[in-house]
Amino acid sequence: MGTIRIGIAGGAGYTGGELLRILINHPQAEICWVHSNSNAGKPLSDVHSDLFGDTDLKFTDSLSQDIDLLFLCVGHGDSKKFLDNHEIAASIKIIDLSQDFRLNPNAIHGNRSFVYGLPELNREAIKQAHHIANPGCFATCIQIGLLPLAAAGKLSSEVHINATTGSTGAGQSLSPTSHFSWRNNNLSVYKAFEHQHLDEIGQSLIQLQSSFEQALNFIPQRGNFTRGILASMYTETELTLNEAYDVYENYFKDHPFTHISKRNIDLKQVVNTNKALIHLEKHGNKLFIISIIDNLLKGASGHAVQNMNLMFGLGETVGLRLKAAAF
Repeated sequence: MGTIRIGIAGGAGYTGGELLRILINHPQAEICWVHSNSNAGKPLSDVHSDLFGDTDLKFTDSLSQDIDLLFLCVGHGDSKKFLDNHEIAASIKIIDLSQDFRLNPNAIHGNRSFVYGLPELNREAIKQAHHIANPGCFATCIQIGLLPLAAAGKLSSEVHINATTGSTGAGQSLSPTSHFSWRNNNLSVYKAFEHQHLDEIGQSLIQLQSSFEQALNFIPQRGNFTRGILASMYTETELTLNEAYDVYENYFKDHPFTHISKRNIDLKQVVNTNKALIHLEKHGNKLFIISIIDNLLKGASGHAVQNMNLMFGLGETVGLRLKAAAF
């Protein structure tokens, strides 16, 4: 595969910035343009100051059709509007990072059909896809923790989930709950039992275990840190701990970014990487699962590049061997 020519719509936000940081150093990617109405004409480094010295690209408010792939890094609800308001050649592949096309009823838009882009679930379909709906960050972290059980037909009880995300999960636009003076030294629950990612999680579990109809009791939390998601879950199971580890290790054995740890895990192991780590414990008849990712990488932009690699026949890890923060 030769160079992949790329356009990015919505390059001024957190996911757009992370995507730029990865693609600038990707050996087979060429960023042709970065669209932003509000920043047109400005150097990328005016918005993403860490890119100063790495690129001379400027934002543009015009679109060129001379690309192979379009990344949509616009807000939820805006991807449909972008495709409705701009003519995108049918030959151009699309990876959408919003939630607009993740659920089956909405996965078809005009003549475009979107595949749900979770490689740990749909890798072979992603390889053949022309349009990808990138999963949500909470959804990715939680699904990675539960998919092996569903694939083995072992999800027979309701699941209790508590997950905490960093402030970047709220996006770049300022809001009362993302302001530093509110977020710092603070912790809060939001959208308890009704978070929007629940639908895509349930959809994926049913894809693997059609009989699954148990409740997913999800309590999301806003953390007072910048990036990362830690999800802790438990469900009743007859599996022993060793049997559970076998189920997880067999499921993820061919997935290069997901790793099973028999030692407890922490966010600094995954922040700034495209990795997902899982740790399991057995407490009585309950299986306790910890799953961790970086919400901006494996939860968004790194995941999108992983999908790009699969779509274009590249090695899945190309451009994504990233170093963890560690300390």
